[in-house]
Amino acid sequence: MPHINLLPWREQQRQASQQKFLTILAVIVASSLALMYLMGTFYDGLRQGQEIKNRYLQGEIVKLDKRIGEIEGLNKQKENLQRRIRLIEVLQSNRNLGTQIIDEVARVVPAGVYLTSLERTGDMIKVIGRSESNNRLSQMLRAVESSYLLERPVIQGIVAGSNDDRLLSDFMMHFYVKSFEQMEQERQQGDDTQSGVPAT
Repeated sequence: MPHINLLPWREQQRQASQQKFLTILAVIVASSLALMYLMGTFYDGLRQGQEIKNRYLQGEIVKLDKRIGEIEGLNKQKENLQRRIRLIEVLQSNRNLGTQIIDEVARVVPAGVYLTSLERTGDMIKVIGRSESNNRLSQMLRAVESSYLLERPVIQGIVAGSNDDRLLSDFMMHFYVKSFEQMEQERQQGDDTQSGVPAT
């Protein structure tokens, strides 16, 4: 006699399938939530770490800005001191300038040239004198051009004259006194040349 299953097996199978589906769905949802939580925790840690780095960098920037301000203040003090030093050097140089000019004029005048008049107007010095020959005047011009203190010699006129024993030419010349800045620049260039540093 054949066995007939009268139990609702299809309904039981459907319920088992639904239960399995719900279980899988719950596992997926739980896994997704756990993964999202872990990712959120990870990125939150990264954000906190970056905020700590940013705060550190901001603190260092504040310190550097403060140091830069101090350096700028020191640079201003240095510039003020340099200006004062230059002013003192100019005043010191101008105090002895008259004596230096007389000494330098005496040095550039060669033998055979005699000065009868010397007049200073500002930076220009005008001299009147007599010379035994034009070669002597050329020597004087070269001496003025190579002087550390004098520059730009110009002969304004030469007039041949006669004296008892020998012929002397009357001449008139003017040249200029170099500025303190120009003398300092030439001195610096000389120091650089001696030390092997090319002048700029």
